[in-house]
Amino acid sequence: MFNEFYQIFGQMVVIAGILLVFLLFMTLVLGKILIHQDRLIFPKVLLFTIDLFYGLFKKFSESIGLDEQIVDHIGVEVRNKVNEKKFKSISDDEKLLILPHCLRNPKCEATLEPSGMVCTGCNKCVIGVLKEKAEIKGYKVFIIPGSTFLKKIIEQNNFKAVLGVACYQDLNLSMMKLSKFAPQGVPLSRDGCVKTKVDPKAVLDKMGLIEDIHNEKSSINNISPCSKDNPAKRVL
Repeated sequence: MFNEFYQIFGQMVVIAGILLVFLLFMTLVLGKILIHQDRLIFPKVLLFTIDLFYGLFKKFSESIGLDEQIVDHIGVEVRNKVNEKKFKSISDDEKLLILPHCLRNPKCEATLEPSGMVCTGCNKCVIGVLKEKAEIKGYKVFIIPGSTFLKKIIEQNNFKAVLGVACYQDLNLSMMKLSKFAPQGVPLSRDGCVKTKVDPKAVLDKMGLIEDIHNEKSSINNISPCSKDNPAKRVL
């Protein structure tokens, strides 16, 4: 009797394992279709797999020769697509823009407060540009050094939507936690702890700012944390 039970149980475990591998593989396939063809197929299946099997999914990706970052890349792209319509329907004064402090210029003079870094608007880096344009739209802007600040911001502010900038992993995990706030995310184009970069046009596009940046006398594309240009020469 016990032998028969263990035999059936063993067969069920093997079948469950095969189904799980198939689910992980299909999620990778659907995720790659989204990334390369901009087609979202079975979003609930994608989010279910990424959220429930996050760590396992990363190990599976590595085991078949892929960079584990593909999991976070898929997660960010899916959440952006799923939440895009709702995000746009929410008024700007009910939105937050969360920027990472690693975008700062190495000579940044911003001070650290409980809500994050306080930008002085020196225009030595992209933070000042994005902050100014976001606040004109009505966004509340926060520049944070870590996830502990994000938790305080959520607790102390009333908002309905959030736009964040971070590396793929931090962005995916944060969007996962903030799923009820129609999150949108823009990944860093160069990550790390310092001298990181983001495409400012991608952030402005998420905010719904339609403008011909190329016609401006200076392009914010060239503003980076390590910029040596004289900020006084820029016309923003």
